[in-house]
Amino acid sequence: MRLREYAGSNSGEAFTALVSRHVNLVYSVALRQVRDPHLAEEITQAVFIILARKAESLGQKTILSGWLCRTARYVSANALTTQRRRQRREQEAYMQSILNDGSVAPSQANDEDIWNRIAPLLDDALGRLVQKDHDALVLRFFENKSLGEVGAAIGASEDTARMRVNRALEKLRKIFTKRGVTSTAETIAGTISANSIQAAPVALAKSVTAMAVAKGATASISTLTLIQGALKIMAWTKMKTAVTVGITAILAIGTTTAVVKTVEHHKAQQIENCFAHFETADLDKAPPVLILRPSRYARQGDWIITSKMDMHDYGKVMRRGCTFSEILSSAYDFGMERIILPPDAPKGRFDLLDTLNAHKAEALREQIKKQFGYIAHPETRDADVLILKVATPGAPGLTTNSAHTAYTINWRSGGLAITNFTISDIAYSLAVGNFLIPVIDETGLTGSYDFDLHWNGRANNQNLEIERALKEQLGLDLVPARRSVEMLVVDKAK
Repeated sequence: MRLREYAGSNSGEAFTALVSRHVNLVYSVALRQVRDPHLAEEITQAVFIILARKAESLGQKTILSGWLCRTARYVSANALTTQRRRQRREQEAYMQSILNDGSVAPSQANDEDIWNRIAPLLDDALGRLVQKDHDALVLRFFENKSLGEVGAAIGASEDTARMRVNRALEKLRKIFTKRGVTSTAETIAGTISANSIQAAPVALAKSVTAMAVAKGATASISTLTLIQGALKIMAWTKMKTAVTVGITAILAIGTTTAVVKTVEHHKAQQIENCFAHFETADLDKAPPVLILRPSRYARQGDWIITSKMDMHDYGKVMRRGCTFSEILSSAYDFGMERIILPPDAPKGRFDLLDTLNAHKAEALREQIKKQFGYIAHPETRDADVLILKVATPGAPGLTTNSAHTAYTINWRSGGLAITNFTISDIAYSLAVGNFLIPVIDETGLTGSYDFDLHWNGRANNQNLEIERALKEQLGLDLVPARRSVEMLVVDKAK
């Protein structure tokens, strides 16, 4: 086995063979997650660097293709942390548009149509399966192994492998059905087998091999950041820490009352899994609780996951390593650029888990008051703002979205791609994502727009670069001003 050969001798030839065999698999998983070929290439490099670093620690029974798929999802999740909410909105909107179309009934849909429906959901659905089911499907339909080969890999007979694959397919079918995709297990199997693997760029395997064999010594800062974040995810995923004490949490009773109770041992483990793994599958299983505590993950970055994506209801929410401003933003539905904190506001980082079934915002506000002694209220104040205006009418970079394509936003180093956004949406994204002061739309432009903005991602002053790109490429200008705007003022509770 090439993995054992590389682990034992650091053989460059063995690792080259590993990359050649699996590069298309990793690239395909990454591309489905991030939908950006350049970012997918960087994720692929990161995955194989991680493989090179961890090869010696992988057990004899590790299904390498399954391990690579999971690692590719971890790295992709790390790359898209700040975009997960809108990405899932896009998936839901895309699925809903297909369901509303009605032009192709599920029973009449061709293979391409079925693939277009399940592709945005596939990797998340696979992540919800137990490891043996996941690995069996990867071997069978991503790598097109025979049932005998699948059985040999997972340590089972061919008949047992057949039953496991069939059961896992049925679980996938049920997951897809809940997300609006109705098809048979046989059709799903054939579609995944035919479409799940795309050829990676020809030069990628060579660059991946060279960088991975060097254990990432020549990797860019952005790639190393992806690796660091993914390794932390993987470490927490493997942890099996016993929970010896109950977690004090606020449990929803009825629809309006909340009381403090101690969570049972198994529920405590479910809750900690939400923080440790940040997988929507764990979030879906969590009992109805509200937890706000000093962060146990403060050094691992700010992470957020949500379920039940909706334009008006973000469903269950987990944030870890977040600031007090971010907690207030969740409780009062105000952007952080509009929050005025007192000088003695709580410092440090916090973990937040809100899986209550109703009155989530009200319960979180009450907990902030009880735990920190702060309340907040909207108030109109004069504040520094940026006014978004038209500098050059009809700039070619700003195009009207007439095809009703999905609502998406994709921040990346040195760029921002948007589809189906209003100018007010763009102003809000700039305010929250970069400038951290209110951005007010005074362009007078209506409708929805698409654009792909580029700037020098290595420049010292990124905000100046973004302002220049907006003006040169989109014909939009950001003008500093003072305006009366609604702010969220935070005070000590009396």
